[in-house]
Amino acid sequence: MAVDVSSGAPAQEQQGSPGPRRRPPATSAWVPALALLPLGLLAAASWLGRHVRPSADEWCFLPVVRDHGILGLVEQFYVTDNGRIANGLLVGLYAQHPVAGHQWYAPVSGLLTLGVLWTLLAHLLRRAGQRVPRGVPLLVAAMVTAVFLFATPNTYKTFYWPAASVSHTLAPVLACAAALPLLRARSRRGKAVAALTVLAAGVFLGTLSEEASVVCLVVLSGIVVFAHHLLAERIRRFARLWALLGMAGIGIGTLLLVTSPGSRHRRERYGAETVSMLAPESLSASLRAYGQILETVLTTWQYTGAVAAGVLLGLLARPARSAGATLLRPRPWLWTGLGAAAFLVSGYLCTVITYPVFGARVVTTERTWNDYLLLYVLLLTAAGALLGRALRGGVPETGVPTALAAAMCMVSVLGLATPLYDLGQDMKVRAQRWDRQDAALRAGAARGATVLPYTPVKVSRMLEPFGDNGRRTWPAQCVADHYRLERVTRGTRTP
Repeated sequence: MAVDVSSGAPAQEQQGSPGPRRRPPATSAWVPALALLPLGLLAAASWLGRHVRPSADEWCFLPVVRDHGILGLVEQFYVTDNGRIANGLLVGLYAQHPVAGHQWYAPVSGLLTLGVLWTLLAHLLRRAGQRVPRGVPLLVAAMVTAVFLFATPNTYKTFYWPAASVSHTLAPVLACAAALPLLRARSRRGKAVAALTVLAAGVFLGTLSEEASVVCLVVLSGIVVFAHHLLAERIRRFARLWALLGMAGIGIGTLLLVTSPGSRHRRERYGAETVSMLAPESLSASLRAYGQILETVLTTWQYTGAVAAGVLLGLLARPARSAGATLLRPRPWLWTGLGAAAFLVSGYLCTVITYPVFGARVVTTERTWNDYLLLYVLLLTAAGALLGRALRGGVPETGVPTALAAAMCMVSVLGLATPLYDLGQDMKVRAQRWDRQDAALRAGAARGATVLPYTPVKVSRMLEPFGDNGRRTWPAQCVADHYRLERVTRGTRTP
């Protein structure tokens, strides 16, 4: 049977020639039902967000935003903390509502992630000239969202801790969103909007997250170099221009960041000014650390849920009857190989630039992995889609592989649900203790007290005042500032 080069589907599906036509599986009922599993997991995780309370760095953000507003925090980030202007803006948006902002951050960011990935997949399918049964894009996007947010070793720092999420979880999602105007562009005006969007997004990303910027630079460089292998000729030139504009924007943003007083102060604080990330010993240590990170990531079996979702996508996709010339060239092995290379290279480079700051602790600072883990999850989904397409053309009936892929999605979601439930219980206990202590501190300050005890209330290895058996006082003074006290002392029990 002949195979059409544009989609790998049988020629009779493309051309409508007579003969037996394989009908798509009946999916009207089970696809939405299956999608309810990852959507339900995301909804439950969002509901648990009501137990989030400020901790770690956020103790220091809250009094600044209260006294000086969002722009005051942006100034502090640029001048003192780290130089991340966009980071300060996003942090200020939730920190101006102290507890409520922390509680709402998880559901809002989760919904945003789902919406961006859902829209991105729908546009990619349209641009690739493929159609799928209703509900499949939502199912795949929900699985990718669930796996990305909850398969990491520390879901709290990935999803619930806003200070880390805006830099390392939300940043790659916003980078994906910057590609949407490109996929929608059909006119000269649309292309102009896409070009301006990616330039502005690059500047924003460059002042938001160094690691996400590195990942984007690697991906955009791949588009520039390999566009003639990956994209149709009519879009190739503009795609290269679009990628170069994105790289230029990231370059401008990164220059603003690294030349800022805050960035220099942060490097001095961590001793990174005296350590070259390009020194041979630093590069080799980064490689060893990255190997340990990969060992953890590649042995986390819940990521197979992304592969299974991709397999379902490949099995259920069909060439669109009204599709014109597609924009993506059908070279599956090249797409997969370049995607894998982009993930491996960007992950190592992210480890290289974070090693001078964290040292060997980069292996346990899981929040910094998320900048390239979204690329990993998307790569797994794409590989699964290619596998599903191969199965669709190689077996007479696709019912068995479809059922197996659906079952794997269910198993993956269930594998994510148990640790999420345990984390929710820990968060609930902390929230109860935090609220009691918060009320006691506010009452003491209202009575005129200037020094009060504070007992650390931890969850998921989050830093609190008087950690390490009282030897580490940070951020005790920020807690005192938040409650308008002169200082806090180490407490032995919560009220």
